[in-house]
Amino acid sequence: MSVFFYGCITLDGYLADRNHNLEWLYQTGDTEETDYDSFYNSMDITIMGKRTFNEIEKMDNIDTFYPTTKNYVFTHAKNLSIRGFIPVDSDVVEFVKQIEKDKNIWIVGGGTIVAPLLDHNMIDNMIIQIAPVILGAGIPLFTQKEALKRFDLQEVKQYGQFAELIYSKL
Repeated sequence: MSVFFYGCITLDGYLADRNHNLEWLYQTGDTEETDYDSFYNSMDITIMGKRTFNEIEKMDNIDTFYPTTKNYVFTHAKNLSIRGFIPVDSDVVEFVKQIEKDKNIWIVGGGTIVAPLLDHNMIDNMIIQIAPVILGAGIPLFTQKEALKRFDLQEVKQYGQFAELIYSKL
């Protein structure tokens, strides 16, 4: 099993603005400028928080999002508005530990999902795109407990205005 964080942040390290809005990202570019399709096709499972799911709900053609992966949303809700997304009300670390060892897992977004996995050294790869945007405040990517975590830089790519950094756990 490999656990991946794949996502975009601002130059100052934010996933979203203070209101969890991603408009800054949508105005900067789109996935057609990246290796997103290749990445997605190598994934078996997606895991996200409810706020990330709420952003996905706003998109057009939502029923075509993540069509080949099993999609889990960490939420207290019993049901979700979109078919193909499974609500989970449990600890993300324990949940990931129970997934079959031959699966690739994409942590789609959310510091509340990333932080506990980093705290338990469970993120194997990070693919971070950096947009040429500074928000000044917002929802940071990294909120884990204070502890030294080292990753090895594997590759640097440029897609239009985005820089992409690909890291593996040491």
